[in-house]
Amino acid sequence: MSPALAMPSGATIRGEIARPDVTTLQAARALPAATLHEAGGRIGVMPAGIKPVAPQFRICGPAVTVHSPGGDNLWLHRAIYVAQPGDVLVVHVSGEHDFGYWGEIMSAAAKARQLGGLVIDGCVRDGGILADFGFPVFARGLCIRGTGKDFGARGWVNHPVLFDSLTVNAGDLIVGDADGVVAVPLARAAEVVQLATAREAKEAAIIERIKAGERTLEVYNF
Repeated sequence: MSPALAMPSGATIRGEIARPDVTTLQAARALPAATLHEAGGRIGVMPAGIKPVAPQFRICGPAVTVHSPGGDNLWLHRAIYVAQPGDVLVVHVSGEHDFGYWGEIMSAAAKARQLGGLVIDGCVRDGGILADFGFPVFARGLCIRGTGKDFGARGWVNHPVLFDSLTVNAGDLIVGDADGVVAVPLARAAEVVQLATAREAKEAAIIERIKAGERTLEVYNF
C-alpha cells in the first residue's frame, strides 16, 4: 500500500478492533432497534434526539467510535478511512451539536468505502441530498454552520465514547431505525440477537391472538 493510501494512524487511533460474527450481523439486520433494547434487558439506548435523516434509513453494523473536537470534522474524515466495509461510524462531538459535521461529500466518501452508516450526536447538512443519496445518516438534526479542521486538536478513533450515561465501545453492535439507535455490547451481541429473534416470534404470536379477539389485559395477565 502506498503512503498516500495508508490508513490514518497515530497515538489516539486504533486500527484493529473485534467485531460481531457474520451470522450475528445477518440476524440483527432483520431486528428492530427497540426489540434488541428490550431483549437485552433494556440496554443500549442512544440519545433520543438522534434520528434518521430520512425515515427509510436503517443501520446495522459494528461501531467505529469517534470522539471529535467540537465544531471540527477532521477526525470524521480520518475515521472514514480507518473503518472497514459494513462498519458504522458512531461520533461524539464534545457537546457542540449545532454544526454541520457531515454532508454530501463525506457521504460519497463513506459510500465508496462501503461503510454501514453514520450515527452522530450532532447535526449534519445537505439534508435533502442525503435523503436521496442512500447512505444512512442518523443525527440530531440539520445545521448549516460550517466546521473547522484543526490539525492540532486531539481526537480519538476506536476508543470508548460516552453518550449521556451510555458507553459505546469499538466493535459494539449498532442498530438504528425510525425509532432510534441501540448499541449492544460486543460481548453480548450474539446472545441479545438470539433473545431478540425469539421475542419477535413471541410478539407475532400475541398479535395473532389479539386479532382473533383476545384482549391485552388477558394476554399479559394484567
